[in-house]
Amino acid sequence: MEGRRKFLKGALVCVGAGVMGTAVRVQAATTFPVGLIYTRDAPGRWASKEGNHAPKVTVEGKNVKVVTSHPMTEKHFIVKHTLVTPEGKVIGEKVFANTDSAAESSFELPEGSKGTLWATSFCNQHDLWLSEFTL
Repeated sequence: MEGRRKFLKGALVCVGAGVMGTAVRVQAATTFPVGLIYTRDAPGRWASKEGNHAPKVTVEGKNVKVVTSHPMTEKHFIVKHTLVTPEGKVIGEKVFANTDSAAESSFELPEGSKGTLWATSFCNQHDLWLSEFTL
């Protein structure tokens, strides 16, 4: 579990490092190093897995709901969700156990939030998945 946490933290640092100021913005998830972060449009070696690995995001007012439609079994489950700003700030995170019934999380946006955000979903077997969305 500790190894997965280190990997996830490192991956989030890469996301943050890609935006070294408020004027700079990561253009698309496909610009991330191959094999580090996967998206619905760039599933890489996990092609055909995007449907139940890429997080789905819904926004209602100040609330963001992140859902990964993934089975939660003893050997294969979603480990964590995060919500990240372009500056690399983690707005929220939720860790899951394989015994949880679903990978669903809710986060409250800070006052004045606008622009692009990223939701991540980390699978213990299929790595880190990212969905970009705009407020």
